Amino acid sequence: MKFMSNPTFTKYINLADARLGSKAVFVTDDWFAAVDRMLQPEAPVWKDDVYDDNGKWMDGWESRRKRFEGYDYTIIRLGVPGVIKGVNIDTAFFTGNFPPSASLEACFCPQGDPDDNTEWTELLGAVSLSGDSQHLHAIEQDAPWTHVRFNIYPDGGIARLKLYGIPYLDWSSVNPDEEIDLAAAINGGRALACSNEHYGTMSNILNPGRGINMGDGWETARRRTPGNDWVIIALGHPGEISRVVVDTLHFKGNYPDSCSIQAAYVKGGTDEQIETQSLFWKELLPSQKLAMHQEHQFEQQLNSLGNITHIRLNIFPDGGVSRLRLFGKPSQ
Repeated sequence: MKFMSNPTFTKYINLADARLGSKAVFVTDDWFAAVDRMLQPEAPVWKDDVYDDNGKWMDGWESRRKRFEGYDYTIIRLGVPGVIKGVNIDTAFFTGNFPPSASLEACFCPQGDPDDNTEWTELLGAVSLSGDSQHLHAIEQDAPWTHVRFNIYPDGGIARLKLYGIPYLDWSSVNPDEEIDLAAAINGGRALACSNEHYGTMSNILNPGRGINMGDGWETARRRTPGNDWVIIALGHPGEISRVVVDTLHFKGNYPDSCSIQAAYVKGGTDEQIETQSLFWKELLPSQKLAMHQEHQFEQQLNSLGNITHIRLNIFPDGGVSRLRLFGKPSQ
């Protein structure tokens, strides 16, 4: 494990995101602030003069002041199993009530929640924490996990816990004749790069369900120069695409005029090199007009390219997209 001031692992999906179904299945104490607040996707907020029956309202998980030996911890079931590449322990707005240190363990229990006999693997040894700060650390483990145990020493408050990683799916168990969204975050799809994400992050378009508002999508700034905006997606598994869904839900005065998709089977190279290669990929979906606030289904319009691993969604000239779905059959 090591601390990174400008980590690359933040490009991966947050496996602890409540939107994926992640939730705490056990907590020693969350007297002041409910533990599941720590898993919310929105940035933590501060509310002046807001109190509840147990004390000051805080946006995160906060336990009581410990008056006996031991420490507090919570066990979190990840909404989708995954390989954890990095962690962000965020103590935003916790100043006189943050834990001095924390650590992280994990286990793989696909059949249910862990019990007293479960063996835990240390992912991050105890690290020092500061108040109102983000603490980012790389995780050097390549195994998939279903649960994590987050320990704070001895007590206190954490605003957000983010576990960046790659969702794990046993593709050998997937029906080869089943149509599956190969770009979905829960199936391992991830956004690699984009031209601009001024208003909404590129990874949002791969999240489960439909967007809850414009902020839950990918939106670029208004383009004032020639060209168009784009985003590059790595599929969770190679496959042949049979249906595409481009959803502009909530985008009404700011949806793209049109879109197209390029695709390729990429055999190697870094993410940065892939960005350059994408200029020359073949056309999977020719340019199609878009409308505001609706799902657009494309099947007959698709070109047959065989198995692919990456796509580039081009939007003309700019604007917002809520979700992108790429349905197909995984290659064997």
